[in-house]
Amino acid sequence: MTRAADMPPPIEDLWPAIVLVRPQMGENIGAVARAMLNFGLTSLRLVDPRDRWPNPKAYPVASGADRVLDAARVEWTLGEAIADCTFVVATTARPRYMEKPVWGPREAAAKLKAAVAAGERPAVLFGAEANGLTSDEVARADVILTYPVNPAFASLNLANAVSVFAFAYGEARQASETPEWFRAGHGPAATKAELEGLFGHLETELEHGRFFHPPDKAPLMKQNLRALFLRAGLSQQETQTLRGVIKALTVGRGGRKREDG
Repeated sequence: MTRAADMPPPIEDLWPAIVLVRPQMGENIGAVARAMLNFGLTSLRLVDPRDRWPNPKAYPVASGADRVLDAARVEWTLGEAIADCTFVVATTARPRYMEKPVWGPREAAAKLKAAVAAGERPAVLFGAEANGLTSDEVARADVILTYPVNPAFASLNLANAVSVFAFAYGEARQASETPEWFRAGHGPAATKAELEGLFGHLETELEHGRFFHPPDKAPLMKQNLRALFLRAGLSQQETQTLRGVIKALTVGRGGRKREDG
């Protein structure tokens, strides 16, 4: 019989982070933590959980994955939860009609493993049990992750949804080779906070220039602009350069000097 002392330590990844957006039940969060630790994932983030946190109902269901729950980060907004991330994947079973790549679980796992090896800090978003992620939340992601479920019955339990990805990521970890994906020499990727700064800067100037017309189309136009820049996979330097471009194009407009913030 193998003694515990003779067993190798478990493989644990800080990245990718698992982000639960508006989770409703402590039991489901506990089940998510258990599935994560089963496959070596340990970074859990909760965005605006419905019930108080820490939640005593989570721990019995976690079945020993207490360290995942103890270390879970709680944030009020999705922006705060992904501010330090450089790449975000949103899980959804519904068509969103956005210009984003769509991956299955194995493709996502393999590419995110390569991303982590390249120094990226990815996160995978899962929506609330009742209705999943909103379109605005999906718009913040670089890629959509969807599962090959029965289209007539596509609803997955939250913990099951996380388990599918976690299992695929465990498979990818065991693979002898990982795909080359991120460009060499591209520089450190921009964090989501840096990208939000760029988007906010650009949208402010476009509003000043009356670009968003008619007004009722503004939300969709902003989503499409975000999708365009997210597909580019901008580096920190490229993000700074684009903000400089926006500033240079708008300085002195209307007789006032504008700051890029």
